[in-house]
Amino acid sequence: MSPASIDLSASLGRLRLDNPIMVASGTFGYAREMAGLVDLARLGAIIPKTITPQPRAGNAPWRTIETAAGMLNSIGLDNDGIEAFIEHHLPYLRSIGTAIVVSIAGHDLDEFVRMAERLDEQSGIAALELNISCPNVSGGVDFGVDPAACQRVTAGVRAATKLPILAKLTPNVTDIAAVARAAAEGGADAISAINTCLGLAVDWRRRKSLLGGGMGGLSGPAIKPIALRAVYQIARAVPIPVVGIGGIATLDDVMEFLVAGCTAVQIGTANFYNPTATMAILDALPGALAELGATSVRQVVGTLEMNRPAGHEARPA
Repeated sequence: MSPASIDLSASLGRLRLDNPIMVASGTFGYAREMAGLVDLARLGAIIPKTITPQPRAGNAPWRTIETAAGMLNSIGLDNDGIEAFIEHHLPYLRSIGTAIVVSIAGHDLDEFVRMAERLDEQSGIAALELNISCPNVSGGVDFGVDPAACQRVTAGVRAATKLPILAKLTPNVTDIAAVARAAAEGGADAISAINTCLGLAVDWRRRKSLLGGGMGGLSGPAIKPIALRAVYQIARAVPIPVVGIGGIATLDDVMEFLVAGCTAVQIGTANFYNPTATMAILDALPGALAELGATSVRQVVGTLEMNRPAGHEARPA
């Protein structure tokens, strides 16, 4: 099989992508910042930084801290608000030539619904991603930790927009599959998983926390095993596609998430230290699929054979 003939397209419900390589919200600015480093039109989709109904100044410094295997962030959803996004950023994003998925966050259900209604009026938006899982703002994970609340907000947005919906979930729960099922029942077209893991950095000499917001979100290679576990569980629990996020930086990472059950992936923290990672992955992806004898991305999604613990062998009928 020639790599040139591989079908890289991916479908997230009604959202069709030319390829499964997306960039995660909060790690790519509004795309303009990366234009000198990345061929933006090659990406399967771009998710600009999360927007809120009103401008937010974000949290006090420190906002980021490097860790042994990733980074902690406590940005606090710093953004100029939805109207500034529509006026100043959306026109540029429309011109890029790839799918634009807008990440939104609201303090309550009404804010989510009003933002969805406002964005539904705009051209050039391919889908919405519901950020119901941000760990470094007050109330940021409320909708993502309670299945019933998750279903309500997803259903509310579903009634307010014709756009496809991705529900972005937090790993900071006991049963992420239950929350994913609630999002699917609420009308989500796909699940994005995972957002960052709640973490803490400490200055023991001063006996103070280092991040201005107190705790923050851990991302990068450290959370990749957690993300793989989560997406595997979600993919087995819901009938809708899963978008994998968490420590993805290389072709091998992407392939692991695909076989674990993801239809697409989002590159996040890697954009900070290797901003051309997405281009290298796109160059190598057809060859990796051909190595498996696949003619499309779809043929490898969810093909992982999971080993079982001793004592869980299949019993004869």
